[in-house]
Amino acid sequence: MSAAPAGRRVRAAALVIGLLAAALLLGGCVGSTSRGKRRFATGRLVVYSSLPLLGPTRAVGESVLEGEQMALAADGGRIGRFQIRLRSLDDATRASRGWDPGQTNQNATLAAQDARTIGYVGDLNSGASAVSLPILNRAHIPQISPLSTAVGLTRGGPEASPGEPEKYYPSIARTFARVVPDDAVQSAVQVALQKQAGCHRVYVLYDDDFDGRDAADSFQVAAKRAGLDVVGFDQFDSGARDYRSLATKLAKLRPDCVLVSALVQDHAAAVTDAVARALPGAALFVTSVAGVPAFVNPRLGGIAERYDPRVTVTAPTLGPADYPPAGRRFMTRFDHRYGHGAAEGIWGYEAMSLMLSAIRRASDGGRRDITRSGVLHALFTTRARHSVLGTYSVQRSGDSTLRRFGVYGVRGGRLEFMTALRG
Repeated sequence: MSAAPAGRRVRAAALVIGLLAAALLLGGCVGSTSRGKRRFATGRLVVYSSLPLLGPTRAVGESVLEGEQMALAADGGRIGRFQIRLRSLDDATRASRGWDPGQTNQNATLAAQDARTIGYVGDLNSGASAVSLPILNRAHIPQISPLSTAVGLTRGGPEASPGEPEKYYPSIARTFARVVPDDAVQSAVQVALQKQAGCHRVYVLYDDDFDGRDAADSFQVAAKRAGLDVVGFDQFDSGARDYRSLATKLAKLRPDCVLVSALVQDHAAAVTDAVARALPGAALFVTSVAGVPAFVNPRLGGIAERYDPRVTVTAPTLGPADYPPAGRRFMTRFDHRYGHGAAEGIWGYEAMSLMLSAIRRASDGGRRDITRSGVLHALFTTRARHSVLGTYSVQRSGDSTLRRFGVYGVRGGRLEFMTALRG
């Protein structure tokens, strides 16, 4: 049995698990309306965080969590008469080497069953958010993702899959927002980069995970609009032992550029190495789902260093100079506190800060009773928010109005920021 069909079944099962859990909540628990209107007068409120804290994306998850902790500490863990507690959960398992649908389901269910839950920051991967979102939506829990970029989580259209986004919102009400720009923005940046690089024939490779496929689908739509010729669009077997036959297939079509959209645990580096060997003149482009140290550092199983000059990676995190003064000050504080660069920590900081801002506005600074519905209203009426990321608003869909992605080269096994582009 090949691993690719198994991966598709895992992805489908993840969505079924989430929707089934939502249905169970509907049938056996307090309905979404009463949960949304439940009043909190004082005491402890809980914001859950769900991130991958194991496997090759552990560094990213930990950085995001550290940013969340900094945001809560900045408020002293309290808003008026309410004490705010952050409860961190790991959505990864050792067996999955990354986020796991079953574990994500457990995390969201735990948050949904906690009567003191006022918000949920997560998940990091779009596939994980697709699992948690319906469960939290039925419980009317405000959810903010720091880094889930899949278009279909918030809106339909050519980049989304059938039934998206409606299938994630069983209560109909919108409960999910994100601070990160989506894959449509990333794809516009990728297309601009590839046209600038003189690409005429592009081959797209993606894994069997939700995140990799969504970014690939979004790119295909953007490429078609821009008149970029996509000569191949294929899912690779993430469980294969060798990718030489795949690379030989690509070589026969002679693409001058290749886009790889895959999680690092799905052998994104091995696929990139094989393609680089078979197509010595091709430029290699990689989406943000693989933009982690484990993809670029050979000592961590990443790509061979000799291919570094040919690789360009897009990621939502920008360079310090591209953030406003508040963002640059945050990065300095983060480095002093944790002893390493902020990187993705800025997304965790802003996701938690936005959640706390909505709680503060909904409770009049903690001076009056609060409801989940009130927090949701405050969240979705966020306008011209001045943040560490820049000034943005939250749209009715839940999307942020931020539109820039970072462009990275690879040097000596490390990601090196080059510029920020608007998509």
